[in-house]
Amino acid sequence: MKIYFCGSIRGGRNDAARYKRMIDALKPYGSVLTEHVGDPSLTNKGGDGGSDYIWQRDTAWLRECDLVIAECTQPSLGVGYELAFARFLDKPVHIFYGGEEGRLSAMLAGDPAFHIHEYRQEETMLAELVEVVQGYA
Repeated sequence: MKIYFCGSIRGGRNDAARYKRMIDALKPYGSVLTEHVGDPSLTNKGGDGGSDYIWQRDTAWLRECDLVIAECTQPSLGVGYELAFARFLDKPVHIFYGGEEGRLSAMLAGDPAFHIHEYRQEETMLAELVEVVQGYA
């Protein structure tokens, strides 16, 4: 299975360690195409390549993935774009966000195609994440 993981990069890297833990939980179930999102050395300037390269690479990955997982506690325009693109491609999308830490955009929360997972504790979120991905394995 090919998994596309979404997390904030240019919108802020406050949750990078959480992204890494989520990606590590996903890796036993398939290839995480966007593993770099959890790299703690990645700054909010992004990785190598210009905007054109990043758009082409990421939209190609979205086309080929089987499942999209997003952590949306930290608001990000890029993540919102990725989720809309995945919706357009009719990919299954599961959105996780820390309810005590942030609020999810109404445009995401209100979309009936998105599976929304609000959590209070990271341990329970990681267990739910594993249950979700096992359902697609």
